[in-house]
Amino acid sequence: MPSVLPSPTPFTVLALYQFRNVPDPADLRAELLELGQASGLCGTLIVAPEGINGTVAGTRVAVDRLSEFLREAGFDRLEAKESHSTEQPFKRFKVRLKSEIVTLGIPVEPTSQAGQYVEAGDWNVLIADPDVVVVDTRNRYEVSAGTFEGAVNPEIDSFREFPAWLDAHAEELTGKRVAMFCTGGIRCEKSTSLLRERGFTDVLHLRGGILKYLEAVPEVESRWNGECFVFDGRVTVGHGLREGGAAMCHSCGWPLGADERAHPAYEEGVSCPNCVTDTTDAQKAAFRDRQRMYDARGA
Repeated sequence: MPSVLPSPTPFTVLALYQFRNVPDPADLRAELLELGQASGLCGTLIVAPEGINGTVAGTRVAVDRLSEFLREAGFDRLEAKESHSTEQPFKRFKVRLKSEIVTLGIPVEPTSQAGQYVEAGDWNVLIADPDVVVVDTRNRYEVSAGTFEGAVNPEIDSFREFPAWLDAHAEELTGKRVAMFCTGGIRCEKSTSLLRERGFTDVLHLRGGILKYLEAVPEVESRWNGECFVFDGRVTVGHGLREGGAAMCHSCGWPLGADERAHPAYEEGVSCPNCVTDTTDAQKAAFRDRQRMYDARGA
């Protein structure tokens, strides 16, 4: 029989979420933990009374088992996006119980109040309209890796800061069409709900987020600049959801391009131009010890 070549991307990466009432999150957590460990999945799932969110990676069979389990558990409208990785991008499998599947810190109703979805194929026309304000709802270190042309960067360090940013900039958005986007769409479910709760009526968001856009829109037509930060070992992805070229600073978590890694302030595992002045000499020495340990394990 002819030999079968192994797939160059043996790991399927599945990012998913759905807002849905979960009567007993602890029971669901226990079932997911058992399934994930038995299937060899890695990654993190978050379970809360309002739904499920997370990213996992594993074999095709393992990912399909998880998807089927969730459908049978009532998650029949999952927003799910697949990509691929040549290496396992996560170290272990975790299922966490939280009060929110994405933490805004104030109550909103995304199942009934979220803004109007805009499909990836229609996004370019929308954001080219000069009367549309485009808002990136992600954290500043994510924005540093890439964003859409002309998008407003709220300069927040966590999604919890978004309501305060809105309070400070509400007048600038009043009377405008507001188009919002994030990595996979989940944060926009809440950010657009918040705007509508505050009285904004013409609020839209990119369905499936940046990941769907990079998957669906040809690079030659793209209005995306840079790469998209992802919360796994790939660090960033580009068009076609191909693994990007960034590396992560293990001191501060910022994604670093080639220029930043060539900067004199960059020392692998210790510092980068974004954080070199934020840590003491003693902390840097501890980071060097940690990096030497990592290097020894990989030798």
